[in-house]
Amino acid sequence: MDAERKITAEAAPIERVSLLKVPLDIVPPERLEDLVYELLQDKKNHDVALCSLWDLLKARRNGEYRSFIQRTSLVIPISKSIVGGARFLLRKKLYRYMPFDFVISLLSILEKREFSVYLLGGKMRILKKAEKNIRQTFPRLRIVGRFVGNFKHQEEQTILEAIRKAAPSLLLVGKGVKGGERWIARKGAQLGGGLRLWCSDLFDIFAERRRRPSRAVFDRGFEWIGFCFQKPWRFFRIVPYMYYKFLLFIYRLFKMY
Repeated sequence: MDAERKITAEAAPIERVSLLKVPLDIVPPERLEDLVYELLQDKKNHDVALCSLWDLLKARRNGEYRSFIQRTSLVIPISKSIVGGARFLLRKKLYRYMPFDFVISLLSILEKREFSVYLLGGKMRILKKAEKNIRQTFPRLRIVGRFVGNFKHQEEQTILEAIRKAAPSLLLVGKGVKGGERWIARKGAQLGGGLRLWCSDLFDIFAERRRRPSRAVFDRGFEWIGFCFQKPWRFFRIVPYMYYKFLLFIYRLFKMY
């Protein structure tokens, strides 16, 4: 079995590409476990970003977010439009991950070696329920700390010190932490080593307060429709979507890739 896995891993290389000047990583699912262990071996900090189409467009217009994405160790595409854009412009096959499934895979990988996780985000009752469900699902995964997301400014240094002392293999950051992924980028040097990942609705889903899109809906790229019914103004995202399509056409026309 190990020999078969090694052959498969060697046959599926990990590659970083640039789509519209935004970095994306090609990570075959069978390579994810090896990659996670490789990143954790050097004891450095490694940010992981789940990149939607809107994140890609934000990285093009926002300098701080663009710098964060460029420094990120792993940029995982979660949008079908990104996968299609890479195929159209770069002739590359990207592997798309459903955000919650990616986190489940990541926690499963860490549990195998009894690694640790720190939970930051959400309201107290949601965070407690999420922690309970994570413990039940991943009994060998060590949860070395947790803190709510709507913390006060004067509490921030205490939280940073607690995370640094706990030295988690993975810091999971969710809703409520002001700045989201940019908070991770701004405080990166104070967080210590390990993996850091932000996923907005993660704790709500773990706490069974919010349903995730079905696999069938996600595979068709229709997961955004449900979010639009929750927040109707998101229907206007058709405008940046058309702009994205226009950029792909221009880049291909003038061979800007």
